[in-house]
Amino acid sequence: MKELFIKTEEQRKWLEKLKTLELPIKERAQVNDEQSLFPHDNINKLREIGYTKVTLPKEYGGDGFNIYDAILLQETLGTYDGSTALSIGWTLLTVGDVYETKSWPKEKLDEFAEAVAKGAIINKIVSEVITGSPIRGGRPGTSAVKKGNKWVINGRKAYATCSPELDYFLVTAWIPEIESTGNFLIHKDAAGLSIEETWDTVAMKATGSHDLVLENVEVDESDLVEIPNYQTGFKLNGWLLIIPATYLGIAQAARDYAVEFANQHSPNSIQGTIATLPNVQSLIGEIDLLLAQARFTLYGAAQSYIELINKGNLAAQEAGNIVNAVNVAKYTVTNNAIAIVDKAMRVVGAKSLQRNNPLQRYYRDVRAGLHNPPMDDLTIKKLAESALKL
Repeated sequence: MKELFIKTEEQRKWLEKLKTLELPIKERAQVNDEQSLFPHDNINKLREIGYTKVTLPKEYGGDGFNIYDAILLQETLGTYDGSTALSIGWTLLTVGDVYETKSWPKEKLDEFAEAVAKGAIINKIVSEVITGSPIRGGRPGTSAVKKGNKWVINGRKAYATCSPELDYFLVTAWIPEIESTGNFLIHKDAAGLSIEETWDTVAMKATGSHDLVLENVEVDESDLVEIPNYQTGFKLNGWLLIIPATYLGIAQAARDYAVEFANQHSPNSIQGTIATLPNVQSLIGEIDLLLAQARFTLYGAAQSYIELINKGNLAAQEAGNIVNAVNVAKYTVTNNAIAIVDKAMRVVGAKSLQRNNPLQRYYRDVRAGLHNPPMDDLTIKKLAESALKL
């Protein structure tokens, strides 16, 4: 059914390019997960084929892919390895958003585009342990103080996904003198910047989502690239759909494994394979139904976002509708992905719990989607407020 969503030759060419990396990425996924090894080789291969610049506009040397194009690629990469896809996905997301909104000064956009065109990768580092999820409005504990023509930044950030390979960190920090949050572009080689290896979870183990530590890090005035006009650091951003696209890819991988297993597994208690059993057919049918629901919701939200952005000058009602569409897509894809992997494991049975079976990794990894913003309760609350016009 995924073929229904491929619309252009450019998309097909990129999917074919990704296909060349499928086998080596899949082969490394198990070991990387078991040993919590960051997939350096995978990220560097993706750099080499230009994946890191697919959402950079063509005038800056990129491929100019929009969010619809990007989630098509990201979903595919997610079927190969969730950790690799999530790690590199934040670069596609951040670059796409920055150059769509053009909220940075032009000189900074030009300068940063040169680095991205050469393979630089970035993540926006927002989360902190003391604030909880930043989407809930907590003020950053990380601070930036002006000294002469420099900003001095101190603080600790959590969940710096892809930190072992990031070239740039887009860091949110509180600026006391203007009582506002600012976004600072910091290069990995800045003095006082370090990574503390704190990532120790059972899901997305190979993402290197360690803590970013900033101790008297000095950056130029121009590295304050944006002072957002919103309170919590979040805004209308359809590029967030790249994240659920990753989990959809993992769910697809679980489905494919279950289907292959059903077609091959033939216990001596039956004639033929378990694919002939009504209960197995029911589970596979339910899996494909959930996949279809998730995919139509995800790609529909992406298309709606593109159409509204192209209109420009969005009215508040239109912006609110598209925020809800993006949030609903994330909710639907994430929860459907969890259900899909669960059903796939029911098809495969106890074998799915063996450490060398990829389903147990998919099971753990899709759970991580619940903790990427926006959280389920906020999506439900926002829908209720829109309906009740609160």
